Amino acid sequence: MKHKIAITLDEPLVAFIDLHSGGNRSEYLNQLLVLERKRTIEAQLIKALQEDCSDPDYLAEIQLWDAAISDGLDDAEG
Repeated sequence: MKHKIAITLDEPLVAFIDLHSGGNRSEYLNQLLVLERKRTIEAQLIKALQEDCSDPDYLAEIQLWDAAISDGLDDAEG
């Protein structure tokens, strides 16, 4: 579902949008916002992963899980 909104932009930004939008301002702005949302989510994910990698308790738990997951795999291969 799409919603119609009204926004106020500086004149140079409107000129930029008109130059690059191919005549469809709404679609162009939608595409820009989708890309920005993706970039923001990726940055948040990277930050969370970096925090996990610096947490000694988390790293110790991952090592325990790695050991548990790999336990007995050689036996199953036959």
